[in-house]
Amino acid sequence: MRVLRAVIAEDEPVLRAELRDTLLRLWPELVISAEAEDGIQALHALTLHAPDILFLDIQMPGLSGLDVARQASGTCHVAFVTAYDKYAVAAFEQGAVDYVMKPFSAARLATTIARLKETVTSAPANLEALLRSLTETAGLRKEYLRWVTASQGSDLRLITVEEVIYFRADNKYTTVVTATQESLIRRPIRQLLDELDPQMFWQIHRGTLVNVNAIAGVVREGGERLRVKLKRRAETLVVSEPYYHLFRQM
Repeated sequence: MRVLRAVIAEDEPVLRAELRDTLLRLWPELVISAEAEDGIQALHALTLHAPDILFLDIQMPGLSGLDVARQASGTCHVAFVTAYDKYAVAAFEQGAVDYVMKPFSAARLATTIARLKETVTSAPANLEALLRSLTETAGLRKEYLRWVTASQGSDLRLITVEEVIYFRADNKYTTVVTATQESLIRRPIRQLLDELDPQMFWQIHRGTLVNVNAIAGVVREGGERLRVKLKRRAETLVVSEPYYHLFRQM
């Protein structure tokens, strides 16, 4: 039996490593020819290595996974990697090889591997109809950030946005504050503003985004100055005047 080769395209380094390690453990005969952290790298890897299988994140910087999939259509088997159910269901129902939900489950990945082993000897699917559907679906509603990968000392942590109490600008970094810990990420506040659900995170200061679900109340200082009280943190957060309107009904 010939050696099968794969490329992994996933922009989150922790998840990319987890996917690679789990694949190698569950499918040791598979050769990982390359890993890509953005769509442009994925496209180059597709051209350079001509893999049998492409594990492809749908949302990546540079070029989206959908753009890369157009180039992969009919040339290799694609297993979509996604955090979004609507993408995964559409991909599965319209005949893509398979999908893997993030965060990864070894059991689900084992199912994907079994399906790939069955189909990899056949011709790769033409994905044009699927990609048109996914592009239309993606345009209906913006998908928001679901987690961040943060540094804590020498460790990297996966933090879901539901855990985050607030984000605070910290020079070139941003501090992610949960109920029990503080960590650093490289995303600036202005980028987070575009990526987070505005119904869940409010900007209350030029350098602060707070999780609405973490707000216990608001207190006034010196007459008009506002500070946000938090449910699971002792500190309070300053509210800048341009954002006072958010708390008028409190």
